[in-house]
Amino acid sequence: MEHDEAKIDEMVLALLYLTMFNDGVEIRSWKGHDWSAMGRLYKNGYISDPRNKAHSVGMTDVGAKRARELFEKNFLREL
Repeated sequence: MEHDEAKIDEMVLALLYLTMFNDGVEIRSWKGHDWSAMGRLYKNGYISDPRNKAHSVGMTDVGAKRARELFEKNFLREL
């Protein structure tokens, strides 16, 4: 069975929103997600290069905004 990588990337980006934090210099997020998806998010300009020793990645302005949009679209429910 094949999977839709674009949808996976959207969900990973939305989940990165859950762990976003400001380290005083930039917005970062913990990077404990699928390495292939993280590589694609980096290639698409949403995050900094995940291939380093840090446990988190930098979020670009576009990435942070899109992560919030996707999180709200997919995981928030109206009361």
